[in-house]
Amino acid sequence: MAKVGRMKLGSQGLEVSRQGLGCMGMSAFYGPPKPEEDMIKLIHHSINSDVTFLDTSDVYGPHTNEILLGKALKGGMRDKVELASKFGIIYTDEKAEIRGDPGYVRAACESSLKRLDMDCIDLYYQHRIDTRVPIEITVHHPPSLSLSLSL
Repeated sequence: MAKVGRMKLGSQGLEVSRQGLGCMGMSAFYGPPKPEEDMIKLIHHSINSDVTFLDTSDVYGPHTNEILLGKALKGGMRDKVELASKFGIIYTDEKAEIRGDPGYVRAACESSLKRLDMDCIDLYYQHRIDTRVPIEITVHHPPSLSLSLSL
């Protein structure tokens, strides 16, 4: 099997596999959620095939995709991947709302970390832009919040 290869993503030194695994369809949007055991096997196969850049979001499920990734990355698998997750879309009464205010970003990140059962997300980025909030405000954070946002 040919190696997937690696590449730098952005200017802050993050290196990822050239091919990534988008995990959305495992839990949402393309029919019913897939069996958890099968999806964990798929994630492990991906990692063992050098596809180590995994992408999820709090809105997938909602929330269940991050929980799935957390389960799949137990037992040392977390150290083998670069994990991306997104924020910015919430559903209220089945209507999507786009959010980018700093208080929401912090709460969304903390909730994602809990669902993933991890202390770090390698790439945390905005799923949709909140045009009411300047991007400089969305990505600004106090020193007590250890986010590393790459634009």
